[in-house]
Amino acid sequence: MNPKQFLLVGGIVLLALGLVGFLGVFNDTKSAFYLDQGENVAHTGLGIIAIAASFLITDAMLQKWLVAVVGVTALFFAVYGFMVAGNTPPNTFGISNLESPADDVLHLVVGIWALAAAFLPRSAMQTAANT
Repeated sequence: MNPKQFLLVGGIVLLALGLVGFLGVFNDTKSAFYLDQGENVAHTGLGIIAIAASFLITDAMLQKWLVAVVGVTALFFAVYGFMVAGNTPPNTFGISNLESPADDVLHLVVGIWALAAAFLPRSAMQTAANT
């Protein structure tokens, strides 16, 4: 997957996750996957931005570095989420709550996926997918 594809597919996933979150699907604090309103706003906004960037940014190098920033940011929130788990909400800069381990694992997966899309050659990604 190249950076443009990551921005489009990742943006669609983020937008869907944010909208589903607003419907209250993941608002039970006792569930394995919990999203609060701050996360729903972030996911929706970032999804719209990623989808727009996939169409509006035509410079492949700029797309690559945007996806790299997304990867590093997702990894930051994965590690941060594991560190603040169990703290009184809102435990993320007073805005949101990163309480769910599933949410932290999802950030970890997205971070790795983004960095792979940004830096792995397409042939290496295809080989990894086929094994």
